[in-house]
Amino acid sequence: MALPFPDLLDTDALLSDEERDIRETTRKLVDDLVRPWIADWFERAGMPVRELAEQFGAAGLLGMHLDGYGCAGTSATAYGLACLELEAGDSGVRSLVSVQGSLAMYPIYRYGSDEQKDRWLPGMAAGELIGCFGLTEPDAGSDPAAMRTTARRTTAGWTLNGTKMWITNGTVADVAVIWARTDEDGTPVRGFVVPTDTPGFSASEIHRKLSLRASPTAGLVFSDMHLPETAVLPGARGLGGPLSCLTQARTGILFGALGAARDCLATALDYAADREVFGRPLAGYQLTQAKFADLATAWNSAYLLALHVGRATDGGTSTPEMVSMGKLHSTRTAIAIARECRTILGANGISGEYPVLRHAANLESVLTYEGTAEVHQLVLGRAMTGLNAFGG
Repeated sequence: MALPFPDLLDTDALLSDEERDIRETTRKLVDDLVRPWIADWFERAGMPVRELAEQFGAAGLLGMHLDGYGCAGTSATAYGLACLELEAGDSGVRSLVSVQGSLAMYPIYRYGSDEQKDRWLPGMAAGELIGCFGLTEPDAGSDPAAMRTTARRTTAGWTLNGTKMWITNGTVADVAVIWARTDEDGTPVRGFVVPTDTPGFSASEIHRKLSLRASPTAGLVFSDMHLPETAVLPGARGLGGPLSCLTQARTGILFGALGAARDCLATALDYAADREVFGRPLAGYQLTQAKFADLATAWNSAYLLALHVGRATDGGTSTPEMVSMGKLHSTRTAIAIARECRTILGANGISGEYPVLRHAANLESVLTYEGTAEVHQLVLGRAMTGLNAFGG
């Protein structure tokens, strides 16, 4: 199972046998566990997160790019390819896996104590425990330094107060990695590993979403929530901690968005081959073929960039700027492909019987989260000019 449309650049030759196996295993999981039901999940705004997590855990997809603790220890490129296949099913499904592995498991893996790792990571890798990541706030999205959630030292540990917003899996999570402003000199931000049954922790689902409808999204509130010293992530000090987690997640996202785009393109190709207009297949018209040529060229260019970032990550040479460029290009390319494919389907393009507009709606969120397009433009602009335009 290679590309579901002609691989005109022979990009399959760039993958190892192991990477192809992981891609194909993930695609079959999506075909079996997601595709038959995703339109209904999207329409009713909910999916069976725990059941999916257990299946994905059994397949080795959760925290798959981490070593030990029941994690598969695969490459970043293989992780990206798995994200691509998951998002070909739905962005919300990929969000479940990337939040679990890159935003909840990774900070515990990299910054946590041995006790925290032993307590949480094996169950999370198996999909028996669900995690979430609390950084974004109602008034602090692109500017995390403006967060208002506070952690104050007490004689017994810490007291947390504040709110977080747009938290994937927040209503179903067993553990939350929460970032808060502290009153410690030299350590303005700390991370905390918080069991969600801790008194003072509450999560409420965000309703009436028009994007990522299948994925549970929550607001979190912490009201005088008391935590022991052992809840602190000892290796994370300052904003570098949460930002490194976002870089991990973006590596999967820059692949994942292309899965949604690929599904749109494959759907449009099949539709155009069968749909007759003025007595001939829609695919036989010059304007339609011009669209397909442009769409395939755009998709392949973004895919090659994603592979380059994956290889650089595996080789230890990637930079945040590389990841920013990949995330910026993949998401903008993917949403443009989805919108153009919708035009090929005409009125049928807005029907839930086809995945195209669902993908387009989801990609509106993917374009924004883990750094908006504008934020990534400024990251790249700073790298090119040496001047910081944030806040300017």
